[in-house]
Amino acid sequence: MRSLCRGIWGFVVVAPLLIAATGGCGSGDGSSDPDSLPSHLRARVIRAVDGDTALVRIDGRAEYVRYIGVDTPETVKPDTPVQCFGPQASAFDHRLVDDRTVRLDFDREREDAYGRLLAYVHVGGRFVNAALVRAGYARTLSIEPNTAHAGLFALLARRAARGGRGLWGRC
Repeated sequence: MRSLCRGIWGFVVVAPLLIAATGGCGSGDGSSDPDSLPSHLRARVIRAVDGDTALVRIDGRAEYVRYIGVDTPETVKPDTPVQCFGPQASAFDHRLVDDRTVRLDFDREREDAYGRLLAYVHVGGRFVNAALVRAGYARTLSIEPNTAHAGLFALLARRAARGGRGLWGRC
């Protein structure tokens, strides 16, 4: 009985240490767990998908990233026609991020309902989400709890609209 108890207590003490040392109880299939990601990371952009989504490579895996706080007109959404200024927004995003290394900064949630990572995207010294709004390629899209830059985006959108930039002057 004593050795059985020692074995059980040894497991109780050692198991949490093993879990911590190995990074937790993941699925082991190599898929990324968004909640285990650091607050930011670097990724290589494979390609921009449209104006507010990119396909990136993280640790050898392809992952979709949806830009937080912005919404560009649709160009590739199934059963949705191409929207006014969508091709221009997509082309701008391609020029900014295609085949570049970007920094992804996360807010409160790491993933959306479609399994895409949610991030603020930076390339070089440029804040991509803000650049899209500033130039009139995107409207703001504030979804709680991911609103760390909502005030900045709202200010940039008001300025873009007043100046008739991008979609504000054409759509």
